[in-house]
Amino acid sequence: MHPCQFLRRKAASEYLAATWGIPCSPSTLAKLAVIGGGPTFRRAGRIPLYSSGDLDTWATSKLSGPMRSTSDADCQDRMMRRDTKMRASRTAVVQRESDPSLND
Repeated sequence: MHPCQFLRRKAASEYLAATWGIPCSPSTLAKLAVIGGGPTFRRAGRIPLYSSGDLDTWATSKLSGPMRSTSDADCQDRMMRRDTKMRASRTAVVQRESDPSLND
């Protein structure tokens, strides 16, 4: 059994480019660590560390499904936006039903 190996930001950036073809600079990883939306990381003191598994999971989440033309992407985007709106609408209904004070 191998111990989990962690990568610093520069190595994580190189790993994403080499393994997934996703360009992501160390400064972008730093920004995403602050605002959210980046790969999961851990800290050793003040040093952020990324596991290859977490980088793989994040990279996979960024990839679209297979498509045969660029218009396929437009269709997928519209469907994702529609699904997001439907989930938000359902959440609002559930919140209103569970909290009568929101019905004012």
